[in-house]
Amino acid sequence: MEINAIEQIKRFQEFIDSNYYNSLLENARKGTKSLLIDFSELSKYDPDLATELLDSPEETIKAIEKSIEQFDVDGLADFRIRFNNLPLTQHVMIRDIRSKHINRLLFIEGLIRQKSDVRPQVTSARFECPMCGNIMNVLQLEGTFKEPTKCGCGRKGKFIMLDKDLVDAQGIVLEEASENLQGGEQPKRISVLLTDDLVSPLSEKRTSPGSKVQVFGIVKEVPIISKSGAKSTRFDLMIDANYIQPTEDTFYEVNITEDEEKQILEIANDPKGYDKLVNSIAPSIYGYEKVKEALLLQLMGGVRKTRTDSVVSRGDMHILLVGDPGSGKSALLKRITQIAPKGRYVSGKGVSGAGITAAVVRDEFLRGWALEAGAMVLSSDGLVCVDELDKMSSEDRAAMHEALENQTVSISKANIQATLIARTTVLAAANPKFGRFDPYGVIADQIDLPPTLINRFDLIFPIKDLPEETRDERMAKHILTLHQNPDIQEPEISTDILRKFVAYARQRVSPKLTEGALEEIKEFYLKMRRSGSGGESGIHAVPISARQLEALVRLSEASARSRLDDRVTRRDSKKAIELLDYCLMQIGLDKETGKIDIDRLATGIAATQRSHIMVVKDIIGELEVKLGKSIPVEEVFAEARTRNLDEDKVEEALERLKRSGDIFEPKRGFLSRI
Repeated sequence: MEINAIEQIKRFQEFIDSNYYNSLLENARKGTKSLLIDFSELSKYDPDLATELLDSPEETIKAIEKSIEQFDVDGLADFRIRFNNLPLTQHVMIRDIRSKHINRLLFIEGLIRQKSDVRPQVTSARFECPMCGNIMNVLQLEGTFKEPTKCGCGRKGKFIMLDKDLVDAQGIVLEEASENLQGGEQPKRISVLLTDDLVSPLSEKRTSPGSKVQVFGIVKEVPIISKSGAKSTRFDLMIDANYIQPTEDTFYEVNITEDEEKQILEIANDPKGYDKLVNSIAPSIYGYEKVKEALLLQLMGGVRKTRTDSVVSRGDMHILLVGDPGSGKSALLKRITQIAPKGRYVSGKGVSGAGITAAVVRDEFLRGWALEAGAMVLSSDGLVCVDELDKMSSEDRAAMHEALENQTVSISKANIQATLIARTTVLAAANPKFGRFDPYGVIADQIDLPPTLINRFDLIFPIKDLPEETRDERMAKHILTLHQNPDIQEPEISTDILRKFVAYARQRVSPKLTEGALEEIKEFYLKMRRSGSGGESGIHAVPISARQLEALVRLSEASARSRLDDRVTRRDSKKAIELLDYCLMQIGLDKETGKIDIDRLATGIAATQRSHIMVVKDIIGELEVKLGKSIPVEEVFAEARTRNLDEDKVEEALERLKRSGDIFEPKRGFLSRI
């Protein structure tokens, strides 16, 4: 049933008067030039109007905007009407948009891939006829600027343009989210045009690349202009957005209701609340209590600090899990992606350096170069899980260094110099060098990752899968029960509340270190440093470095956040020290000296090896003075024996010196210094 325009205006006026009058006044007072209307309320009030809106949205929206101008309130000129909460029948996948949808009001969901700059666009222009003074208004609805062809007095061409109406416009490219695809389907894209208040600075933040959004708008056809300048018979599709609404929040944007806040505070005040949180991290995975505790603290995160000299200490902590195949690393990563808002999962060979940081691509809108953000930039203020880290190529891994420590991604390519923010927490998983840990070997030597990358992780957990009867029996029972009854292992705190708890802690709690906590961390650090100095044959192991000191602070702050406490107490520091000590004992222990040596990870050469290299260098220097340039290898071994050095240690030291280019072999059995 068609409703004429005057009737429409009258009905809309009544609807707004009874439902949205106060909101309208509030928006006019604030200077907001738009009013958001819930479609379900309109359909309850007047189903005919609602149907009319879906079938011929342009005319209907114009009628509503006219009806608003009838109210006797200042500041209602050029007011825009926005709709959300459309019925599910209006939801269409990007791949399913067809010509029958043209000029209908729909909503689509997807991920913003690209975004052009905001530029003014002409909506209408007024022209004057120089002969008779007639003024003509021409609406500019197509891509090309139109002038009037002739005037009522008979004159053709050459009219004087008096003025033109401009609105801010911006184009974004929306791509289907991968969750909604099946099999080998490629995600399809569509261009969306945003105008007016949809490109205001506040809305701009919501539409940054990587955000998941719902777009409510009208499907329009755009003529394709061929190279010769003629219009093609084929048309392109575009969506003229009426409203845009983000569907995925960062930790800092999650909305929490009063009931949920009550539940969150109950958990925080519960003496067993911390254990409940840890147990809810991944209830379907057996064991790994220490790892789960670390993952909870990683989700909570430390406090980001910017000092007066602009040096920033990151609050995000990074964790690396190195473990035997089949030990449940990927399952842990997948689970954490579900808990963290803006969680992303990428895997080994399927990710490139550009894909994880940022790539420079051709811009379809402005015909230049544009930046396309990669996984770490897209999940800024979120979390990235990188599986199979050891399978990534070394160039691609090197791209992560800056993002892990400085939390920025710098690009200098194709006339683009940019620094993107990547405030991302990284949880990575890798396999040992030979596929499985050698239980008798040194763990640090079996982690096949460059020391520079390993050094940026706050905690590193080796996950060993060693046969042990009682543990194996419990694990088998746990896994088989889960298969028999998948719903039996309900988390103590539901995923939704757990996510809200983490978001609440991040939003509201910024803990400060107390004197007691500071003292505790300082004592541990100094005790560890002291344990490294001295020792036999002057070996100076470095058991712990300033990076671990910062990690301790971050872990302590995260522990305070898990209790929603503004103060970091001794208890939090002890928890942090316990976790770090656990990791260091597993990875950094040097069996020869029985001490922790962080250099195994940080530089790839343990302190004992370094001291052997120094001794061998001294021997070669002394022998060179005695015997001249060419030194027999046997002499080096004989001299080393007098200094209680094993032959294999000397061989290893000589091999390292050859590789670093300090010595060479002029002929078999002889050495020379370079």
